[in-house]
Amino acid sequence: MTNAPVPSARDILAKLIGFDTTSRNSNLELIAWVEDYLTEHGVQSTRVVNDDASKANLYATVGPEVEGGIILSGHSDVVPVDGQDWHSDPWTVTEKNGLLHGRGTCDMKGFIALALAAVPLFKHGAKPVHLAFSYDEEIGCLGAPAMIEEMAAKLPKPALAIIGEPTMMKVITGHKGITVHEVEVLGHEAHSSLPHLGISANMVAVELMHDLAELARRLWEQGDPESPFIPPHATLTIGRMKGGTAANILARRATFTFDLRCPPDIDPDAVLAPFKEKIATLDGEMKQAFPETGVTITQLSNAPPMAPAGSQEAEDFVRRLTGDNGRAGVVSYAAEAGQFQQAGFATVICGPGSIEQAHQPDEYLALDQFEQGARFMDRLAEALKP
Repeated sequence: MTNAPVPSARDILAKLIGFDTTSRNSNLELIAWVEDYLTEHGVQSTRVVNDDASKANLYATVGPEVEGGIILSGHSDVVPVDGQDWHSDPWTVTEKNGLLHGRGTCDMKGFIALALAAVPLFKHGAKPVHLAFSYDEEIGCLGAPAMIEEMAAKLPKPALAIIGEPTMMKVITGHKGITVHEVEVLGHEAHSSLPHLGISANMVAVELMHDLAELARRLWEQGDPESPFIPPHATLTIGRMKGGTAANILARRATFTFDLRCPPDIDPDAVLAPFKEKIATLDGEMKQAFPETGVTITQLSNAPPMAPAGSQEAEDFVRRLTGDNGRAGVVSYAAEAGQFQQAGFATVICGPGSIEQAHQPDEYLALDQFEQGARFMDRLAEALKP
């Protein structure tokens, strides 16, 4: 079927799934295993670690150190399984009815396994394959930027980057950006029967969350019906909120987080400017009454969008490998592709599986998608031969 054997990739996938790389955990055991695997194949790799060295990106060049290579990129972290109703061990690959179940099989250790299985083929290419595996993509694409910066500075200029997020092996040329913020309100405690003697952090937080709900509605109404994104507008949702200690105490502290996802033609800073102005006004008013109170907003992450107006040559190259003759698509989720594009790399997204299966209990990668991914790697190796 292919020179990049599915059984070899299956074995690698089983190893990768066995590492619990939920974003709250370290990914160093997985990175060490990949390093050893590459070393066995005569390939040197480079770590790019986080501030406390508890997590690492890893990149490696397979083949000659020349320009015109292909980056294959994937993230090593996965989302939690907490509270989900799994019917098999999420840290073991379980095949059932042609589906490979396990946390990360689809998003996106399946792609990483296929790329690693093809390393023996890539070694013989006239152009290199640059493997790039990141951490903390699932909590805001936090890990990749340092690795991308180093790759841009040190590698012979690659021709393009392929980000292997699940797309059913279809070519994706655009995605929304995402920015995540946390708002903290500090109030002044008092008995709830005497609200004039304090400030309820919860009441202030509710007012601000109402403003965000109204902003989300306006963004919906302002959506461009011709936009290729689904939904076509920027989206804003509040993901977490916490506050208060008892029903009869004015809350001292309240926090909430929200994410804003914008198409490439919408500036998230401009969208949030009025909201931040209101926070500044409230902060000043609260401090006049009680100096220890106030409101702060902190940006937790900011991943740029990928614009559909990328390199046609890169898109055409990937289409030849997949046989995808349909119209290039865009996706509403955020990915590291925008970061690669921002660094100057021609970038597309293409990988096995469906995003609809990601983050779900009993997450799976269909075996036929895994096989399509293996054929893709085989064709890539053939395309890079002398």
